[in-house]
Amino acid sequence: MSDAGRQDISDKIHDKIKPNSEKSTPEHFGDKIKGSLDNFVGHATPSHDKSKTQQVSDKIFGDNKK
Repeated sequence: MSDAGRQDISDKIHDKIKPNSEKSTPEHFGDKIKGSLDNFVGHATPSHDKSKTQQVSDKIFGDNKK
């Protein structure tokens, strides 16, 4: 199983829970970049190569561009 290049699920939860009003401009950009990279790697990795945690994370946080 390979989760290389993937964002940890606890980081995703933290990014979603923290209100945007409390985030700095660099945090907003960082969230967008990390999310985009994670989605790219997630789409490029076959489901059978993902850990169960990443499979669940993709279902919860994955983008709707499938």
